[in-house]
Amino acid sequence: MPKKPKLEIFRSYIKTIENSVGSNLFRNLYYRIKGKVIDVLNDGDLSCAIYVTTILYLFNLIKERHTTVTSTIDDIKKSGWYEIKKPRKGALILWDYRKNVDGTRGKYRHVGFYINKKTAVSNSSSRRIVARHHPTFGKFPSGEVRREILAYYWNDKLT
Repeated sequence: MPKKPKLEIFRSYIKTIENSVGSNLFRNLYYRIKGKVIDVLNDGDLSCAIYVTTILYLFNLIKERHTTVTSTIDDIKKSGWYEIKKPRKGALILWDYRKNVDGTRGKYRHVGFYINKKTAVSNSSSRRIVARHHPTFGKFPSGEVRREILAYYWNDKLT
């Protein structure tokens, strides 16, 4: 009997992330809550966690898909992901709350994927699709980054 071919997990994982750019597949997910059907992703505004965890789930790098950043981070830690100081291509990024021009902060933390020092991929709340962007979302005119990176995470199954 022929030997089963081995999945090239890292290459497949990176290509899946890259090929997801522009997708609106992660825009809606409906739950029945207190008798009402609700789109918990708010038409793509809150889709970062479901996007990231769907990719991770495809490659058996997480136990289940999630709709919140908090449950995503809890699950990745239980699934063999650990914090790294220096980012690597394919690492998971955890961002702090968005900084607004007026000095206020957004309501949610954010997750996505690190590609290189100029590129990350995550769900865009404003465009409601998966998008490429700078890892800090760029800078304000003052030079301050728009979103601080709290942590990078890695799983050795990608090595």
